[in-house]
Amino acid sequence: MEQHHPERPTENSAWLKFWGVRGSIPTPGPGTVRYGGNTSCVELRAGGEHIIFDAGSGIRPLGLALLAEKRDLNLNLLLTHTHWDHIQGFPFFVPAYQARHRIHIMGYEGAMHDLQTTLAGQMENPYFPVSLAQMPGNIIIEELQSSEFKLGPLTVRSCKTKHPGVTVGYRVDAAEGSVCYVPDHESTPAENWKAVDELIAGADVLMLDSQYTAEEYPSKKGWGHGCLDDVVRVARDAGVKRLFLFHHDPSHDDAFLDRMLDYARKLAGPELIVDAAKEGEVVLLGRAPVAK
Repeated sequence: MEQHHPERPTENSAWLKFWGVRGSIPTPGPGTVRYGGNTSCVELRAGGEHIIFDAGSGIRPLGLALLAEKRDLNLNLLLTHTHWDHIQGFPFFVPAYQARHRIHIMGYEGAMHDLQTTLAGQMENPYFPVSLAQMPGNIIIEELQSSEFKLGPLTVRSCKTKHPGVTVGYRVDAAEGSVCYVPDHESTPAENWKAVDELIAGADVLMLDSQYTAEEYPSKKGWGHGCLDDVVRVARDAGVKRLFLFHHDPSHDDAFLDRMLDYARKLAGPELIVDAAKEGEVVLLGRAPVAK
């Protein structure tokens, strides 16, 4: 399989980094060492802002890396929804245990409870020894009311996706390019999800739920996750420049994901660049992808 050489950010560049790319449950082990086994978490730095998409288990190593920078942190954590694989890492996010750091958590109302109640619930006794209220970090939880808002010079938009409960995808427009993060969405040709199509239109980088193959999808229909063939079609029709397959199924090891990626590239055609999200990979905005 063709591989990218690593992309390296500079102090003034805009970039994103994958810290967790797996769906449903963490999957450590020898079969997932290349693509990674942590659940959803992506870091974006652009326009002087520091954004984290979701707080799956990948946010734990991100937190350790951020502390190593030895500076006060001003972080914006955007949650797509509160299913466990997207929030389970937050109790282990070490910057939240230091008052010098500001963590602004944003999301929409949970399926049954408000955002704060849901986040606090997973840290209640007997599930966890430290409550959310005991975290000494400067934590602000905001339940968003608008589908469009600003973070510094960045414009952030969201829309609901096809996934059980209240789930959204995000688009961030920066001077260097546009990034769309849609980790949980069932892309189906029979249904017109116009809001998602509009959100991702012309995006420079799209991370889109690609959990199932066409053979797997019929028995998973209605679970709220994407079929690879439909995902490539949706991205191609929307004029996306670079697609990252995301939310890898826990049963798919590295070799299986290699085959999915090869197949997706054949479907995509010459106008759409396709990769599979891989823990630790850095993607620079504002420049063409490096040669394969």
